[in-house]
Amino acid sequence: MRRLLPHPYLSLTLVVLWFLLVNQWKLGSLVMALILGTVIPLLTSAWWPDRPRIRRPFALAAYVALVLWDVIVANFQVARIVLFMPRDRIRSAWITVPLDLTQPEAISLLAGTITMTPGTLTADLSADGRALLVHALHAPDPEAVRDDIKARYESRLQRIFA
Repeated sequence: MRRLLPHPYLSLTLVVLWFLLVNQWKLGSLVMALILGTVIPLLTSAWWPDRPRIRRPFALAAYVALVLWDVIVANFQVARIVLFMPRDRIRSAWITVPLDLTQPEAISLLAGTITMTPGTLTADLSADGRALLVHALHAPDPEAVRDDIKARYESRLQRIFA
């Protein structure tokens, strides 16, 4: 089974994404989703020498739900900042977030989470892979933003990938 599905989570993700893209539940869509979910991981498996070890898949599902909620909330916060806050009161900041994560997949997921959340953007990863440079649209207290990222996202990713 591992030969046919070398990365089962990727296969499942591709199938779900295909159905979200085509927005219809038909036999042809199912066949195409299964073909994509099988062929893409097989073709790309040579570039995945180590499979990411997800210790708690249900915690990953909870993490995704948390991120979706945070994206929704952040959209309203950014709209409020952009529409109603005077320009001279907006406090943009560059924030260095030191990392306790060591797995490249977990670091990528954290960087992507920060970027997907409106109002923040991951700009760079340090050369040694131990810190992220994050830009925040409005951060009157940059340390609080850093601590929030570490507590809300990085700690959960540590439990998922540990």
